[in-house]
Amino acid sequence: MPPLVSVIIPCFNAERWVAEAIDSCLQQVYPNIEIIVIDDGSTDNSLEIIKRFEKKITWERLPHKGGNSARNKGFAISKGKYIQFLDADDYILPEKIQRQVSFLEATGADVVYGDWRHKHHLSDGTSFLDKVEISGSQVDIIESLLANWWTAVASLLYRRSAVEKTAGWDERLQAAQDRDFFVSVAMNNAKVVYQPGCYSIYRRYGNVTVSSSSTSRWIESHCTVLEKAEKKLKQMNKLTMKYRYALAKSYFELARESLLIDNYLQYLHLLEKTLILFPDFKRNSQIKLYDIIQSICGFRHTERIACRILLLRKSFNSIVDSFVNPKKKYKTTH
Repeated sequence: MPPLVSVIIPCFNAERWVAEAIDSCLQQVYPNIEIIVIDDGSTDNSLEIIKRFEKKITWERLPHKGGNSARNKGFAISKGKYIQFLDADDYILPEKIQRQVSFLEATGADVVYGDWRHKHHLSDGTSFLDKVEISGSQVDIIESLLANWWTAVASLLYRRSAVEKTAGWDERLQAAQDRDFFVSVAMNNAKVVYQPGCYSIYRRYGNVTVSSSSTSRWIESHCTVLEKAEKKLKQMNKLTMKYRYALAKSYFELARESLLIDNYLQYLHLLEKTLILFPDFKRNSQIKLYDIIQSICGFRHTERIACRILLLRKSFNSIVDSFVNPKKKYKTTH
């Protein structure tokens, strides 16, 4: 009998999708899988749908504490040599687990990841699969993760021992949970390998994402992830220049996100963190004028100029919008 694989599915109000997520696991060509679904206090019909599969899966219901709490509970009751985390609104293709288990067995690696693609669901009820996102082989997985490289949760398969070496999924985080967990696995000396091929589907529906629903919360969570990583690297005496630059790059990107939501003080704070970590930081911009000014004036002064231009443009657009749509500011919601 091949090694057991545990698929852990946290579910919160996913009545529209959870059956397909479970079905995608039941349809795997790999013969030795346990499916663990943890309902995180759903208030819709998710639990009733989960119960329809109860002869084929293991399930538990918890008070609502968030996806990371559900993932930790699922792992605690799992028995597999390999661990697949799968969000309740995503799904995997039939060959996914078979291919990745074989790859881990052959390479002796601790973690494997593959390619993935979005499935977009439109307001008119139609859907379509987007282009395949090529995750690609990363020279240094820690550096890539710190610099904001990402692969979908479903695209990964973990050796159990690699998960056991971490503190689990951080239940304090409201966003960036997968980035934090993957960083913690990588920092515990896991051997991470890339296997080409797309067998993981990541749904997108509507225009609301974790970022757009609360950008401030999203920024705060990513800052927490970066701070934890920096502290860990210092403790390990591994905060090298390449990791400093990767962290600085992420802080700068978060600074720009702060500017977009008019949080100027946070923008300045994160910009300062960027330069403390890497005093010679330079932005790799696609705007030639920015690069020219940066080469003459340096990053800090160039960013001040760019910031003023962005704020002026935003103010100008707001003024134009008030003339074009004079009734918009008086509109009320009933």
